[in-house]
Amino acid sequence: MHQIHEFTRNLILQFIDFFYPLFKKIMPLQTFRYAACGGFNTVLSIVLYTVAYNYIFTRDTIQIRANFALSRHIAADYLFAFWIAFPIGFYLSRYVVFQESSLPKNVQLFRYFIVTCGAMGLNYIFLKFFVEALDINGPIAKIFTTVFVIAFSYISQRNFSFKEKQA
Repeated sequence: MHQIHEFTRNLILQFIDFFYPLFKKIMPLQTFRYAACGGFNTVLSIVLYTVAYNYIFTRDTIQIRANFALSRHIAADYLFAFWIAFPIGFYLSRYVVFQESSLPKNVQLFRYFIVTCGAMGLNYIFLKFFVEALDINGPIAKIFTTVFVIAFSYISQRNFSFKEKQA
């Protein structure tokens, strides 16, 4: 299993680092790796969401319990896409982006989960604010929201989830 991990990690690093010279003048390597990994994971999440929305959750309302139901779009995101994209995002963050962190995996995972929950909350709040309070078009609001959420996630992951203890 360790050999598979090392092979996968090295293959991902070689692929991402191959393109880094094109961006070297505008961002540090760690930021580029974060952008590449985060971009991949975002696209993966959208694909998973689309598959779940169109083929798994085909009713408008998904009944979970007698008194609890989810709308189709929420179920596709939180009951399907999240549970696949989250561990992949953690793997990429831990082994590709923030390799220098020696914090125990369980500490990193817990912190990563907290930051991810915060990002999901911010995503919801910003979308509601931009669309409902400022009357901004949905896709434009999603772009603004994504910029804020990505900035929050990167800063939080770098300075919290994978940060070393201060001596």
